[in-house]
Order: sequence, then C-alpha cells, then structure tokens
Amino acid sequence: MTNRDTSTDISVTVTRNGPYVVKGKIPVAKQTIGTDAEGQSREWQQGQEYEVAETYALCRCGESATKPFCDGTHVKNRFNGTERASKQPYVEQAGVIEGPEMFLTDAQNLCAFARFCDPDGQVWNLIESTDDPEKRKLVEKEAGHCPGGRLVAWYKETLKPYEPEFEPSIGLIEDPQMRVSGGLWLRGSIPVVGADGTQYEVRNRVALCRCGASGNKPFCDGSHVSVGFHDDR
Repeated sequence: MTNRDTSTDISVTVTRNGPYVVKGKIPVAKQTIGTDAEGQSREWQQGQEYEVAETYALCRCGESATKPFCDGTHVKNRFNGTERASKQPYVEQAGVIEGPEMFLTDAQNLCAFARFCDPDGQVWNLIESTDDPEKRKLVEKEAGHCPGGRLVAWYKETLKPYEPEFEPSIGLIEDPQMRVSGGLWLRGSIPVVGADGTQYEVRNRVALCRCGASGNKPFCDGSHVSVGFHDDR
C-alpha cells in the first residue's frame, strides 16, 4: 500500500545474513515511546539525530558494538537473517473490523509492540464508535502511530486510508516503559528490497527488526521485548 510517489534514489536493502544497506542519505534519529502516568503509549518523542553518509549499513543482528551501525559482528556470530515475511500486499494479509464511519485493517504479524493502540478503550473497540468525531480522531491517532503499519484506519465514504505525512526517515525506537530498544521505524514510503532482490510492498510505515530475534524477518514482530534488547549493549 503506497501512500505517495516514491523515489528510486532511496532504499533499504536486506543483505543475506548481514546488515541493512541504506541508500539516499536517509536521516536517522531516536524515536521514544512517550507514556502517560499510567504507562500507556501516547506520543512519539524525537531524540538524538545521527550523522549519516549517502550510503550506510545498519545492524540487524543486534550484536554490533557500534549500533545502530553495522561493525561486521554478524560474520563472527554467524547470524541467520533468513527472511520469513510474506511479500503479499498488506490488504491481503490483514483482517477487517467495520465501524459506522471508518473501518480498521489489522495485520497482526506486523505488530512492533509499541502499544499506541491500547489507550482509551483500545482502537479495535473505538472503531465501532466512529460516528462520534472524538472517537474518530482517536482511531486516526492510534492507528497512525502504529510504527509497523499493522493497523490502518480507512474512511468508508472514500475508501482512502488515514496516513500521517512523513518525509523519508528512519527512527530508532526506544521503549522506556518496557526497558528495551525496539525496531527500525521506516517512514515516508521507503522501498525495502529483500536479499533475493525482490521488493516488498512500499508502505508509508514499516518496522524492521534490529534485535535479530524476529520470527518475521525482516520485519519487527515485538521479539525485542522478550529478548530484552538494548541498543547500548
């Protein structure tokens, strides 16, 4: 599902059992999940920005000493980066929940465990009350904050998705509530090319694994929480 024209000058390529090769001087910055007093995810907070070259390599084995950049440790550790993710279009992977004014598509295998979908009664329940303008805004926000693009809110009248406007960029997800570092949040319709040379569907939001433990490589499946991944270790 592509939400704007994409440039062939930018891309992220998955190398076989190695790093992600990023082309086009795509900016990189930490993106922290900001929570409320109850620990619920509310807003994204941008942090440290990294200087990058026109082409650079990001670690995906989780073991580099120079994270987020690759230092070749994947070779020594014999990292198995086999891709298992489907190349089917998102809409063919997702289930649908209908509401009065909007419907929600949900591809559970793309969950990056950021939990923006949980506050105020959970987005799956809120979609059923989208005839209420306030609930509709909550659905847009909660689905739009989903870094992996698991959740997409659609307007029933136009059959168009709600998508935040992003310039191409990469976020290094930090999750203080769970005390872990999360995946790589690709924003702004950045093409992702598999190690076999075929391209995944271009989407406005995807999250790539950087802990090395996802069962849905190259995409994040939330395994960074269960393995306790930290990008400073």
